[in-house]
Amino acid sequence: MRPQPAIVIPDSVDMPRATQRTTSNGVPIYTLHSDDFEVVRLTFVFHAGTSMQHKPFSASATANMLSEGTLNMSAQQIAEKLDFYGSYFDVNIDRDYTYISFCSLKKFFAPTAEVAREVVLHPTFPEREFDIYCSKRKQGLTIERKKVDMQSRELFAEALFGKSHPYGISSHENLYDELHREDLIALYRELYTADNCFVVCSGNIDTEVYNIISNIVEALPMGTTHEVAFPSCSTTHALRRDIDSALQSSIRIGRLLFTRTHSDFVGMQVVAAALGGYFGSRLMQNLREEHGYTYGVMAAMVNFDKEGYLAIATQVARECREDALREIYAEIEQLREELMTDEELQMVKNVMIGEILRILDGPFGIADVTIENIMCGMDNSATEQSVATIFAITAEDVRDLARKYLKREDLVEVVVG
Repeated sequence: MRPQPAIVIPDSVDMPRATQRTTSNGVPIYTLHSDDFEVVRLTFVFHAGTSMQHKPFSASATANMLSEGTLNMSAQQIAEKLDFYGSYFDVNIDRDYTYISFCSLKKFFAPTAEVAREVVLHPTFPEREFDIYCSKRKQGLTIERKKVDMQSRELFAEALFGKSHPYGISSHENLYDELHREDLIALYRELYTADNCFVVCSGNIDTEVYNIISNIVEALPMGTTHEVAFPSCSTTHALRRDIDSALQSSIRIGRLLFTRTHSDFVGMQVVAAALGGYFGSRLMQNLREEHGYTYGVMAAMVNFDKEGYLAIATQVARECREDALREIYAEIEQLREELMTDEELQMVKNVMIGEILRILDGPFGIADVTIENIMCGMDNSATEQSVATIFAITAEDVRDLARKYLKREDLVEVVVG
């Protein structure tokens, strides 16, 4: 039997730098050129997430209906054309941003870009498709909210930020009945503008491809930069919702911290990884392997535009929830009081660096990281700095960060089930 190859973890990561050019209407275009792949991905990033909306569900409805009909193409024609060329179209929306991506082989980029032009510049939000969309979303959300995991996710956001905070609001599904096509048109006109956008393209980007992209981008209308007033967070440290019929309890524990630009963010990512960031983490070993309370548990740092927080999440049988809570707090306290072994710390570092390398394996992953860096006001050297911070962190640093930020009285606890 051949010996297992040695695991080699590089001591640094070289992150490609994006080339930035600005169009005549002020939109930054970032390009990440690679000759190794005959593909092109184009991503429009609009500051048009749910925190920017004036009416519940209008931001997600606008984003998801961009391809449901345009000035010159029906939804069916859009789908058929993308299918014919083997192209890929995707829309994602979060609290802060909407991401619209088109991907194709380079040789089919021109016809794919014709669809992109229609979807981004000329959506019509047809009435019939709008009614179908709202009906399906309302029904789907009603079903999802019967699940304890969904309820705990929304209740945790409310506990962290407050009911009236843009990051903490969970609107009732019946409000879909009060949403109108005109609300989508108004939001589109307000937020899908040149001043509210940047573009990232990756892959085999030559002059012809870039010119096609810039022609679309330069057609974006000018607008006015919009700032949403964010109230101060109103944190509630303990919320419980009992559901007698539920067989499981969903647990979320964490606290408000800071965004990715804070000097301790990467260090707290290491703390979170040690607690629940990989299969052999402390919480997985305790809750799953030793006690059999759960199939899985996670811990992670979450970054928004205005806020950031730590979250621990799991689901357990309802009769085990108090025991599970006790064990979670015990693991947090142990991390605060005792130094990690060198072996465990090295494992955490290896897992984190390995995940970064996995994400950066290809032009699209590099583009995703580039987008995240741009949103944080950074360039791609930030990823290299993060890797250096992970390599440099010591067991004492991990303990000190846990002591500083994971005091029991500062933690938020939400239990549903």
